[in-house]
Amino acid sequence: MLSLKNVNAIAHFSDWIIAHVHVGALAWNGFLTFGMIYWLVPKMFKTRLASVGMANFHFWIGTLGIILYALPMYVAGFTQALMWKDFNPDGTLVYGNFLETVNEIIPMYWMRAIGGSLYIVGAIVMVYNIVVTIKSGQKVEDELAEAAALTRVSKGRTVGETFHTWLERKPIQLTILATVAILIGGIVQIVPTIMVKSNIPTITSVKPYTPLELEGRDLYIREGCVGCHSQMIRPFRSEVERYGEYAKAGEFVYDHPFLWGSKRTGQDLLRVGGKYSDNWHLNHMYDPQTTSSGSIMPSYSWLVRNKHDRSGVQDKMEAMVTLGVPYTDEDIANAEASMSEQALQIEKNLYSDPDFASTYEADKKYAAENGEEFIEMRDREIVAMIAYLQRLGTDIKIKETNELISENK
Repeated sequence: MLSLKNVNAIAHFSDWIIAHVHVGALAWNGFLTFGMIYWLVPKMFKTRLASVGMANFHFWIGTLGIILYALPMYVAGFTQALMWKDFNPDGTLVYGNFLETVNEIIPMYWMRAIGGSLYIVGAIVMVYNIVVTIKSGQKVEDELAEAAALTRVSKGRTVGETFHTWLERKPIQLTILATVAILIGGIVQIVPTIMVKSNIPTITSVKPYTPLELEGRDLYIREGCVGCHSQMIRPFRSEVERYGEYAKAGEFVYDHPFLWGSKRTGQDLLRVGGKYSDNWHLNHMYDPQTTSSGSIMPSYSWLVRNKHDRSGVQDKMEAMVTLGVPYTDEDIANAEASMSEQALQIEKNLYSDPDFASTYEADKKYAAENGEEFIEMRDREIVAMIAYLQRLGTDIKIKETNELISENK
């Protein structure tokens, strides 16, 4: 179903995907694992399962938990997709504020929490049942065991047998030939994309990240931001209207790894660069509700406090060179100076907010009076994060972005 464009347009980036994945994880992988445990443990300890009733209770409460977990997520997914794509007669988005869709599905999140709790209760019941079973069993001793001899395949059974039928009962030969087939298919698909230059789209204005932006990207990955924010605008009217110009493949040639994402708990960030001031980003990371009323994003206040370790930036840039990013030796040698210059500019931009300036200077004065270490804002993690966020999606709209940044300083 997800291979159909119309279905994928609704499902992808919404909670539909979350429901889809967890049905497989909880119902298929989880229940399969539980079943194996219930079968294996009594065999291993030469006893019977302590309570079949508890096992049945586990599977029933687990099933109920899965239903309460997955169904609300499917509903939430369709709700999100329909709200994202809803237009007014004049062509504007009905729900232009992304947070409207977030607030609409919060009851489904509560249902999901209840379902997940029931599933965990079932697992706890299983652990108790298994512990009691083990205690009632016997000490496990080494035993001689021998598999039953395979019955000889008679000639009558192989009359008219084709090569494929023969291969199916020859595991070693099947494994070897399947591996060869997979390798051939992989080579046919992968080699041309590596060898042919035209398969790698490039855009002249797309440049590698600066050292500080590269460090900020690593912080973005470390904090799991990509789990809630995608960075890929699809060529749909609703997405272009909401976020801006749709994503071009050539914009991601220097992204290792790419951060397209699969879920939008928050809005897409591909075109966020230059949209807000540096102060907005600082306040948003420190307390999201002050900039986005109704946001369910947690605070990342430690980014504003912590000193940023930038000692490994040259190694990172050298690693990027091996992946095709065109950093020069001069770029790598001057990485520290480049970071300091860009970080200092962001610190100056932050001073445009009187509240920040007064609070920051008061903190600096307090630290000096009490003999405490004071970390300059330019050396904190938040500055690298801001540098990265302000870069996102700006390569194909350089002039417009520079104007926006100037206005937001």
